[in-house]
Amino acid sequence: MVDELAPQCSAKGCRATAQWQLRWNNPKLHEPTYRKTWLACDDHRESLGGFLDLRGFLREVTPFAPIS
Repeated sequence: MVDELAPQCSAKGCRATAQWQLRWNNPKLHEPTYRKTWLACDDHRESLGGFLDLRGFLREVTPFAPIS
């Protein structure tokens, strides 16, 4: 069961609880230190990261720990 208020995976149609944060930026649009964040479940960590990495956007992947 997924908690509807828990942060969810950013993959299209996925409602799984986020386990990872993929931090990225588009160097054509953003300052080098600016980061956007996509959240990922274990199942989508690799595919979302691959999408960003292929475009040269992925900067870091870290475990996601929601603020309590």
